[in-house]
Amino acid sequence: MADTSDENDLTASHGVVLRARNGDVIRYDPSGLVLRLSDRVVEDLALRLPSRDTPVATPANTADLPEGIDAWDARTEGDWITFTARLPGDQGVRGFRAHIDGGDIIAEANGPVLGILGIGGASAALATRIPARYPQHIVAPADDIGAVGHAGIELAKSCNRLEHLREVTHEALVAQSILDWRMADFGPLPLFVTRVETDSSTTTADLACGKAVENLLIAAANLRAAADLMGKSAKVLAVTLDFALEDHSDTAQAYRDGMLAVMEAVSSGLWSLGFDRPLFVSRFYSGLPDVAPGPALDGQWELSWSHGDHRLIHSAPAYMFALDEYDRPTDIARTQQAEMTASAIAEAATWKCPTLHLAELEGKTLRVAARAAGPLVLDDADPFLAGAHGGFHLTGCENGAEINAVCIAEDDPQSLVLHLSKVPEGADLRLAYACAGTRNVGALRDDWTLTSATGGALHRWALPAHLPITGGRHA
Repeated sequence: MADTSDENDLTASHGVVLRARNGDVIRYDPSGLVLRLSDRVVEDLALRLPSRDTPVATPANTADLPEGIDAWDARTEGDWITFTARLPGDQGVRGFRAHIDGGDIIAEANGPVLGILGIGGASAALATRIPARYPQHIVAPADDIGAVGHAGIELAKSCNRLEHLREVTHEALVAQSILDWRMADFGPLPLFVTRVETDSSTTTADLACGKAVENLLIAAANLRAAADLMGKSAKVLAVTLDFALEDHSDTAQAYRDGMLAVMEAVSSGLWSLGFDRPLFVSRFYSGLPDVAPGPALDGQWELSWSHGDHRLIHSAPAYMFALDEYDRPTDIARTQQAEMTASAIAEAATWKCPTLHLAELEGKTLRVAARAAGPLVLDDADPFLAGAHGGFHLTGCENGAEINAVCIAEDDPQSLVLHLSKVPEGADLRLAYACAGTRNVGALRDDWTLTSATGGALHRWALPAHLPITGGRHA
C-alpha cells in the first residue's frame, strides 16, 4: 500500500481548473477552489446586494482648492476635492482631483485606472529626467521613488496615493503615446500608473525569483489600492519585459524557461490581486554591433513562437532604433520604441512581427518560411543599411558558398527564396537574419505602417533569427 504522505507530496498545492482567453477562471490552492467573476457578474451582484454608502458630490468652498492654480467648479467627494482647471501639460482644460490631505493633483478620468508596468535588467531602467507631457495623467505610486523603481536594492512600500513623475521611462512614454492618439481623436484620456522594477539578476531564472518580481507585484497592489481610494477599478494594461543583453544563461532553452518562469510569477501574483492574466510586451534584441547576447538570441526566437499560454508579443526588433555614442537609444528612438509598444498593445489580438521559422535547402536554392500579420516586404530603401542581401547571411559554411539574391516567393507572400552561389556545406550550417554579424540589422518587414510623432513612417520589421538549414539531399 502506498504511503499517504508520499501521495500528498505528489499533489500540486496550486493550479488551474478552468482558464479563459483573458485569464484563469477557477484555480485551486490548499484552502480550496478560488473563482474569478467577470466584471458584468460583479456589477449584477452589486445591484442585488444592499447598497453601500458612496460619496456624494457637493459644492466645495473655493478656499479648499489647491493654491496657485486656475481652477473652478470645485466639488467635495468624500476625501477628495474634484474641480475643473487649466494646468500645465498637453491635456488642456479638464477635470482633476486633489486629496484633502494634500499631495499631487491627479487627473479625474473616466474608466479604470490603467497600469503599465515593466520588469527587466539595467537597460529597462533607462529614463529621461523630464516631466511627462501629461503630468496629471501619467503618475506613479507615491512612495517617493518615481517611475524607475527600486533597482532590487530594497523592498517597495505599500501605499494608496499617486504622485507625478520626476523622470520619463519607456512605460511612461507608452502612456504618453496613447494619450497623444486619444487627444488627436478627441477620445477619453485615461489615468496611467507606471512603474518599472529591475534588479541585478544575471539570468532569466534569477529574475523570476528576484526582488524585481516582488516589487512589481507591490506596485500592482498599490495601483489597486490607489484606484480603490478614488472609488475606481484598476486594470493592468500591459507588462513590458526587457531582459536580454544582461542575460548570461548557458543555453537558449534556459533563457526561454527562465522568461516563462518570470511571466508565470507575474501572472500568478497579479491573479491573486484580482487582475486578469497580463499582456506581456517585449522588444527583440539581436545585440549591439559586434556584441551578441549569446543564448539569449536563440532564446528570444524560441520564446517568440513558443511561450505556452502566456500572452506575449514582440513590439519590434531593437535594430530599428538608433543608438547614441554610448549604445543607448536616442531620444527620438525612445519615442519610436514607445509608439511601437503602444501600437502592439492597441492591436494585441492581431499583432505579430514577421518571424522566420524554417530554412530548407533545395540544391542552390534556400526557401525560408515565415509567419506575419501581412505580406512580407523587402524594403528597397534599406533604411538601416543592411546591404544587398537584406540582412541575410550564411554562418557555419565551410565551402565559401554565398547568397546571390533574396526575393519574396511567388507562390507564398510569407516565404522567401534565397539563391546561392553553390550548394553550401558545413557541420553547423545556419541562415542568419539581422544577427551573428557586424551590423545585426535587416530590411525585411510586412506592410504595416504608422506615422511617427518624430516624423516619417514606422514599420513592423522582422525579428532576428539564426535558423539551422535543413531539408534536401545537400543539407
